[in-house]
Amino acid sequence: MAKGKERHMFPGGNTSKGFFSYYDFVLPQEKAKRILILKGGPGVGKSSFMKKIAAGLCGEGCDIEYMHCSSDPASFDGIVFPDKGVAIIDGTAPHIIDPKTPGAIDEIINLGQFWNDEGIIENRDKILATNQQTSELFQRAYRYIQAAYSIYKDNEVIYNKAMNHGKANVIISETVDRVFEGIGISEIEGKQRHLFASAITPEGLVNYLSSLITTQERIVLKGNPGTGTERLIERIRSAAIERGLYTESFYCALNPIRLEHLIIPELDVSITTSNEFHNADVKPTLEIDFNEFLDQDMLNKYKEETKFNRKEFETLLNRAIKTIQQAKEKHDELESFYVPNMNFSEVQKCQEEILKRL
Repeated sequence: MAKGKERHMFPGGNTSKGFFSYYDFVLPQEKAKRILILKGGPGVGKSSFMKKIAAGLCGEGCDIEYMHCSSDPASFDGIVFPDKGVAIIDGTAPHIIDPKTPGAIDEIINLGQFWNDEGIIENRDKILATNQQTSELFQRAYRYIQAAYSIYKDNEVIYNKAMNHGKANVIISETVDRVFEGIGISEIEGKQRHLFASAITPEGLVNYLSSLITTQERIVLKGNPGTGTERLIERIRSAAIERGLYTESFYCALNPIRLEHLIIPELDVSITTSNEFHNADVKPTLEIDFNEFLDQDMLNKYKEETKFNRKEFETLLNRAIKTIQQAKEKHDELESFYVPNMNFSEVQKCQEEILKRL
């Protein structure tokens, strides 16, 4: 049997607004038949639990979506089997998830039942201290990211000022007409899904665009911050919703409310932003460079400012990444208090039982 299709993304991210969650869109309740919520402390085997179930079902030909952890991309915060309407999600901090439709859709799997309470209690003070240190490191990282974004925004203002928005509006209108040619307005609004394709992680900037931008039509947008690439994507999304089409929106790792990539599965169309921070390694069917509409004379007046901003942004972002690395090291230390006190043979039995049910 052929292996199922794999897609990779992030349900949450380390952003200028702190940890930002789109976990409600991992598998919306209206599409779900069963959502298993894993509970338990660090090191109890939640990610390994999901990996083994994913390997079992993917080998049987099931399509799968891997929801990576922005604080450790090698780990999973969730897996989704779209055709089955099934998801398994890590429901512990910082993305605490509780059942919304208990029994009918949602079910809690508590891996904490398989640990040795006495062994963990013995390390109580160390666990509390390490938890506190991890939290402090993440908060510091978020302050660095917020500072980096403030500088990034200054460049946005400069490029926006130099932009010929009239010419950009013409291109935006022409592209919307191209995507929706012959498709009328619907009486029913299209459904939406919101996630991240990229994240600021201990490994640096990581993106999974190559697993997502696989449609027949691939519109690639280029342009400096402030040139208006997001305006085009937002216009296309709005038009898709008006026509009753389902959309998948993927947001900026730095600013989690800024739209950067859009997929319209029913039209087999993707619109993706390509820049120095993330690039989809795909051959575009249409490429639009918004930098062509910039007033170069005006940019030359602010050359020193934009150069300074870019350098300081990179310095602060790299500092944030280093701090997230330190937080991961502390989290790994936290796991070391739980791993020796886990009965992993019982966890494996639980995993095998879940796999049979699915």
